[in-house]
Amino acid sequence: MSEKSKKNQTIQYYDQNAIDFVENTRDVDFHVIQDEFLEKLPAGAQILDLGCGSGRDAKYFLEHGYQVNAIDGSSELCALATEYTGIPVKCQMFQEWDEQEAYDGIWACSSLLHLSYGELDEVLYRIENALKPQGILYMSFKYGVFERERNGRYFLDFTEEKLEQLLKKHTGLQQLRSFHTEDVCPDRKEEWLNLFLQKINS
Repeated sequence: MSEKSKKNQTIQYYDQNAIDFVENTRDVDFHVIQDEFLEKLPAGAQILDLGCGSGRDAKYFLEHGYQVNAIDGSSELCALATEYTGIPVKCQMFQEWDEQEAYDGIWACSSLLHLSYGELDEVLYRIENALKPQGILYMSFKYGVFERERNGRYFLDFTEEKLEQLLKKHTGLQQLRSFHTEDVCPDRKEEWLNLFLQKINS
């Protein structure tokens, strides 16, 4: 399957299942990692929710006094997230997004995992460019070594070793912490790899 086909299939899945996806994820308690992210940022910081899905995290950040922009590739999710958060959520593919030193923090929770390895490499450069100096990136992936379609969506899994190889090319991002978590959805038994990184070049 081509990268374009993988992307289209995943977006189509979210467009067709947006309401169910929102109902299953919007009320999940994710405050421990959300709070750790916010603790690394200055008060009132500018945050981008990159692949905001239901808008759960964007709304949490807004309610805690932060300035938030949000984008997602699914037009249906963007509409629902706009209604939920009260801010306009932009429908845009990550590979088309381009900003320069605009954000103190970028939050990519369970979103970059829908990119191919090559696409992720490109988007990480875009993230570096969009972060302000000393800016913080949070990202998470399903833990494993698989790259495949699951239930209508494309997934790229990572282990620490696999991610370390990718990050060698991104010398402007310094890893602060990586850790494993269990899935916060009670009906899922999956393990996640979570990472905090900081932009170290000016």
